[in-house]
Amino acid sequence: MAAIKILCVDDEAAVELLMRQYFRRKIRSGEYEFFFASNGIEALEVMYNNPDIEIILSDINMPDMDGLTLLAKVDEMRNPALHVIMVSAYGNMANIRQAMNNGAFDFAVKPIDMDDLSLTIEKAIERINFVHKTEQEHTQLESLKKELTTARDIQQFILPQTFPPFPEESDKIDIYASMEAAKDIGGDFYDFFRIDDDRVALVIADVCGKGIPAALFMAISRTVIRSKGMLYSDTGKCMTESNLPLVAYSADYMFVTVFYAVYNMKTGLLAYCNAGHNRPVLLHSDGTTEVLPKPGNPFVGVYNNVVYKEDTLQMESGDTLVMYTDGVTEACNPEKQMFGQDRFCSTLSSLADKNCRQIIEVVKADISDFTTGAEQNDDITILALKRK
Repeated sequence: MAAIKILCVDDEAAVELLMRQYFRRKIRSGEYEFFFASNGIEALEVMYNNPDIEIILSDINMPDMDGLTLLAKVDEMRNPALHVIMVSAYGNMANIRQAMNNGAFDFAVKPIDMDDLSLTIEKAIERINFVHKTEQEHTQLESLKKELTTARDIQQFILPQTFPPFPEESDKIDIYASMEAAKDIGGDFYDFFRIDDDRVALVIADVCGKGIPAALFMAISRTVIRSKGMLYSDTGKCMTESNLPLVAYSADYMFVTVFYAVYNMKTGLLAYCNAGHNRPVLLHSDGTTEVLPKPGNPFVGVYNNVVYKEDTLQMESGDTLVMYTDGVTEACNPEKQMFGQDRFCSTLSSLADKNCRQIIEVVKADISDFTTGAEQNDDITILALKRK
């Protein structure tokens, strides 16, 4: 452990001899290292050459620059680890009081009680160690915040950001998606990719949990589902095969709810497997809404040997399927009331003639208005598909 560096500032030569004699054992053992100056000007020069000095023992009455002026200079350095102990005659209490008001850590009176001064120095060292620990924790926190920002950027990069995703099919389908994490990084994700000339796959999912573990499991889940989706045309089979590795990868009972669909751009047929996820809403061209049936499949990543089942939905021209995570319907206002599925469907019913981007932006704006003044507690993710 490095020695505590102490600067003694006093114009009496006997003080240096006293300090060296009393603290000789700590000096020899390397616990303390002393520096000496006879006035404030010399003290500033010593500090300039030794910026790691952390304790100053300073007399108040000195030539050229007194202790109060030196204290003011030290205060300008804005170093929270630098502690000043003022020393003066007992009859000079007014100056000592001024020094304490101006930021001195403690004081001692002459003739100096060395035992008492030793305890005062030890108390200052405890405070210094606390300051260093706090600074270290702050540095670690800033480093973590920087890492979380980087992780958030990577996570956003993973999610598709180009719209329309299939411009060559813009006369057949419209797709848009949005994800707003409650924290720096989230556990929700969406995805879409082409299966063949006629079909596209769409995924929306919500990992149980928050923060870095959920984000890592999210990345794994997305990769697994996409890879299995390219191998199996049946959405139930895709989920069955995706579940096996995710059970193996899952830790601390982490799981993911998934709505996985394959849409045929020629026929408008949507084959899907809802694995414990929120029920999407089908917005018809006339403004009516239809909530899909309750899922009959369990979460993904929990149980081995689960056989997931596929369902189908025929989408008509002008229909929009709005998929979402529970951060939408469970968004709360300051009174702890939830946005809810009824309010969600009511908002959608007025948006039948809008494109997917407009639909999602209006829904997000309604949620924002509803929750004004309340903290966002969950990721808000929406994925919309419209048959043109």
